[in-house]
Amino acid sequence: MEEKNAGAAPSNFIHGIIERDIEQGLYGSKVHTRFPPEPNGYLHIGHAKSICLNFTTALKYKGLCNLRFDDTNPEKENAEYTESIMEDVKWLGFAWGERLFYTSDYFENKERARVCGRSERGRNKEKPRHAHRSRERQPFQKQKRR
Repeated sequence: MEEKNAGAAPSNFIHGIIERDIEQGLYGSKVHTRFPPEPNGYLHIGHAKSICLNFTTALKYKGLCNLRFDDTNPEKENAEYTESIMEDVKWLGFAWGERLFYTSDYFENKERARVCGRSERGRNKEKPRHAHRSRERQPFQKQKRR
C-alpha cells in the first residue's frame, strides 16, 4: 500500500472528492465502495475498470469494498454468470471477504424477493445463489398500473 504524498494531487476526481470529504470529517472518514454487477452475462473491459477502481479505492483509503449482485431480473440471470463474475474479480487480484450481497436481500416485497432467489440469512456466501436453481415457484407477475 503506497502512502499518500502530502500536498500531492489526487490520482483522479473520485479520489479528490474522497480526500475532501475525509479532510472535512464527513462520513466518519470511512470509505466503503461496492461493485454491483448484474449476473446476466460475462464481464467486459468496463466492468474490469469498475472492479479495479472500487477495490483499489477501498484499499487506498483502508476501507471496504462489497461485491453486491444486482439480481433484480431473474429472467435474464444465470448462476453461470454469477460464478464467472466471482472468478473474474478473484483473477484481477481482489477479494470481498464476508461482503458478498444480493440486491434482492433488500426487497420490501417478500414475494418478489422469494421469486428473485432470496434465501435465508446465514447462507454459504462462497457459493453463488440464483433464482433459477429452484424454479418450481411461479414467476413474478408484474402488477398492471391503474
